Amino acid sequence: MKSDHLLDPVKTFFTSKFEKIGARPEGVDYNSENAQILRFEQFERLFDPQRYFSLNDYGCGYGALAKYLNQKGYKFQYHGYDISANMIDYAIQSIPKNENWKFSCNINEMCSADFTVACGVFNLKFDADPQIWMDYILDSLSLIASISTLGFGFNMLTKYSDADKIRSDLYYGDPLYFFDYCKRQFSRNVALLHDYELYDFTILVRL
Repeated sequence: MKSDHLLDPVKTFFTSKFEKIGARPEGVDYNSENAQILRFEQFERLFDPQRYFSLNDYGCGYGALAKYLNQKGYKFQYHGYDISANMIDYAIQSIPKNENWKFSCNINEMCSADFTVACGVFNLKFDADPQIWMDYILDSLSLIASISTLGFGFNMLTKYSDADKIRSDLYYGDPLYFFDYCKRQFSRNVALLHDYELYDFTILVRL
């Protein structure tokens, strides 16, 4: 996936924001903790709370999802990947004792896991050409699928957002397109979640 230069502005933005705000939802560009949690809750539908599982977090930031699942009582092995080195450094220092969590900036270190989730990684495109950004998304989904054995999930801003709130630096996906794409490319077991009062949607794929 040839996206290094494409993601340079994204990397710079999140690195700077995290340095200014720190390990808080606003530090990874969420509007609030409630908005962050609401998105995390959608991914929970992939997991059985009674069973141990392994999880890849593609675009993990400072590790908020791992901490959220840990607080909810899930038992899991975790590997977080992010392009922002300062977030990864913070996440490594914050791993709870006795937890089998790993964090990395090297995408080549991503290994197979039961599940992979990608939360908020496709939203901020800056001035990237829409078709090039779409190619990046589809390449990313292929990678995510290839390292997931039981399923994966991702979210994206929706094209059904209010017209007066749409920004040119953000990417707004067509939820019906991505539902159809995942059905055709990955699995017949696909769920589209678009009922949780945010300007985005979540897709869950069971393999």
